[in-house]
Amino acid sequence: MTLQQLEYIIAVDKLRNFTKAADYCRVTQPTLSAMIQKLEEELGVKIFDRNQQPICPTVIGNTVIKQAHEVLLQANHIKEIIAEEKSSLGGSFKLGILPTIAPYLLPRFVPLLAKKYPQLDIRMAEMKTSEIKAALLSGDIDAGILADLDGLSDYSKESLFYEQFYAYVSKESALSGNNVVRTSDLANEQLWLLDEGHCFRDQMVKFCQLKSAKASQIAYNLGSMETFMRMVESGKGVTFIPELAVLQLSDCQRQLAHEFAIPKPTRHIIMLTNKNYIRQQLISAIAHEIKQSVPKSMLSLRANQVSI
Repeated sequence: MTLQQLEYIIAVDKLRNFTKAADYCRVTQPTLSAMIQKLEEELGVKIFDRNQQPICPTVIGNTVIKQAHEVLLQANHIKEIIAEEKSSLGGSFKLGILPTIAPYLLPRFVPLLAKKYPQLDIRMAEMKTSEIKAALLSGDIDAGILADLDGLSDYSKESLFYEQFYAYVSKESALSGNNVVRTSDLANEQLWLLDEGHCFRDQMVKFCQLKSAKASQIAYNLGSMETFMRMVESGKGVTFIPELAVLQLSDCQRQLAHEFAIPKPTRHIIMLTNKNYIRQQLISAIAHEIKQSVPKSMLSLRANQVSI
């Protein structure tokens, strides 16, 4: 039995597909299948029921997988202790990040990070806040990038930057000619909002006191921020976007981005880790690269902003 075999069965359990698990583990599918079969032969049990689609663990397989998580956590802990002692900025690093942050932040710092630390194998996954918290507890990720909210006191926080919210307003909206948007202006607007559970949505619903938020969700409740932006650009409604998204807009698109009246709603973006996470030098290095990648004005809360 090897740690590599345990990694393989955890990947299959997570992805429920041998081919996807092999891609994730960066091996060929025959290699992964053979290693798992060899482990099953050694243990004398079937870990996965291959007759089901998607593939599912057997009853005893669930027990084996649960223990495999514990073994890998302890093994990785040993590696982290050594890496921190050697001041190493290499090895594997698993990062969870909010979908409302990822497309606007990752292109800014990941290429620079990869160039500066070529020995660092960074793997990223988009997750909601609840998923990041659960993944940190299970050891599936090393850190998460998310908005600071209540309920995170059991974790360690590294401040990254402050990001202002903007209203993205269609040209046909009555708000189109306004220099700034007030929360009271939104009462009768068609709002394109993310599903419940996205902290970005929850923050804006609370700040704007959007009594019509539930009604607007009926129109379209399965979407991404980019989808809603295209809806606005086609001439319908209002959505909300973060500051880094505004910086990526064309001149034509920027005409649709309106600031809020003072105090301007802003979210505090942080890096979250378990309090016992060993590799603090690596966390500091990644946080430094992120801060270098955003405008300096975003590194602190400005006088006309309010953190929500």
